[in-house]
Amino acid sequence: MMWGCVTDFFTYETTKSVVVKSWSVGIINRVVQLVIISYFVGWVFIHEKAYQVTENSVESSVMTKVKGFGYQNNYVMDVADYVIPQQGAGIFCILTKVIITENQFQGTCPEYSKKYSCVQDKDCLQHIGNILSNGVITGVCLNSTIGNETEGRCESEGWCPAENDNVEVKPMLNVINFTIFIKNSVRFPLFDVTRGNFLSTMSRDEIRKCNYHPVDSPFCPIFNVGDILNYTNQDLETLANKGGEIGINVQWKCNLDYDIENCVPRYSFTRLDKPFEKNAISNGYNFRFAKYYMTENGTEFRTLHKAYAIRFDVMVTGKAGKFDTIPTLINLVAAFTSVGLGTVLCDIILLNCLKGAEQYKAKKFEEVSDAQIEASLAHSPVSQLSLKGGIKSSYDSGAISLATSDQAM
Repeated sequence: MMWGCVTDFFTYETTKSVVVKSWSVGIINRVVQLVIISYFVGWVFIHEKAYQVTENSVESSVMTKVKGFGYQNNYVMDVADYVIPQQGAGIFCILTKVIITENQFQGTCPEYSKKYSCVQDKDCLQHIGNILSNGVITGVCLNSTIGNETEGRCESEGWCPAENDNVEVKPMLNVINFTIFIKNSVRFPLFDVTRGNFLSTMSRDEIRKCNYHPVDSPFCPIFNVGDILNYTNQDLETLANKGGEIGINVQWKCNLDYDIENCVPRYSFTRLDKPFEKNAISNGYNFRFAKYYMTENGTEFRTLHKAYAIRFDVMVTGKAGKFDTIPTLINLVAAFTSVGLGTVLCDIILLNCLKGAEQYKAKKFEEVSDAQIEASLAHSPVSQLSLKGGIKSSYDSGAISLATSDQAM
């Protein structure tokens, strides 16, 4: 057994060519080859541009400006009032509704919410350590005048009076007329290519007067908020009342084999917090901030703002490609190698599916030993190992022609 393993190890396998004259197998072979070639030509090389070296890591800078006027709490609001932060970053908020609690001083006062209702002090013990209150719950029950009634509320220590965020405030619907100006520059370090989102053919006056439209003006850097909400299928009043998050995607897809002027951005818009739009616990977008003041005697007080806002995230993605010899050769080799899959499929069909599979198997796989070769050479200079009746052979190519039933005359 050990000797058999040794002799099996020291063997040599070589290819034997068998020509099968069969319409069905031949058609399958050519169809498979055609599909593989079409895939590499159409998808790999034309669509995916596999002949290029590509770069997806883009260096980007974004600056923004918002313009427009609106009304909130009977005040005219300008950019300095409703845009946070004011520095013009890639992420910014436009305030649409603000609930204001004025003249808050440090001290103790009753909570406003009904969930802090109490009759005696022990009713407040369960709320000690609660982080959702307006201050630190002291465990004392106080009588509080709410509306025209006096009710018991738990006492909290912090900024007083406590905030009441259940008041009705009309949102600033003028936001629909605001405009957003986006200035974006990108760089592909692999190719040392830098581009900006202003077309070189656009003049200063054209940029100031244009308004983005995906068909009529796709390269204008000025966007109307109302149009963005339409592109994302959002209801203005609902979004202004609850807040939300809108994504502005600036996509750079550049084929550097062509003129660099063809490397231009494409814009798309989406509602980023859509999965939470119908969530009863945390839908919309809001945050708090305060403005601090000082009395004449040096006591600090503040005005608390609970702001509902539309948050805009300007997201920049990019991909650039350019012809390179190495990926071209790699994919050409892969294409030529894959064409051989047609032969593999036809072998599977011939060896397992068609009539005469045993005959094909006998001609495709043949074992030759040294003794057989020496005996054959002793009788004739031409090997008779694989020549039998009905089989044609070619001495100069080593190929065998095997006719199947659908080729027989």
